[in-house]
Amino acid sequence: MSNEPEWLDASDEADVPEDDVIGVQVAGRDIALYKVDGSVFATDNTCTHGHARLCDGFLDGHEIECPLHQGRFDIRDGSPTCAPATEAIRCYPVRIEGGRVFLQLQG
Repeated sequence: MSNEPEWLDASDEADVPEDDVIGVQVAGRDIALYKVDGSVFATDNTCTHGHARLCDGFLDGHEIECPLHQGRFDIRDGSPTCAPATEAIRCYPVRIEGGRVFLQLQG
């Protein structure tokens, strides 16, 4: 039996628009998927400051801006890049296979 976390199917890669963000449900979690320069990134979809959905925010390069109080996060590592956000959002490993986006939510 493998101890490696399971890869979960999150979306069709074509449904994640370039330089934008969408919200998806994966295993009961609200996840934001982003595509920047052809690479897909995944984070929790809830701002750690204002509890707004990040998929309703504005993506600028590798930064997502919360629609509620304009806090920003780096989608590559989850770190806050602008006040009032001070707590990182969780990021998830992404794998593209057969045109599908897979995530590891554990580990």
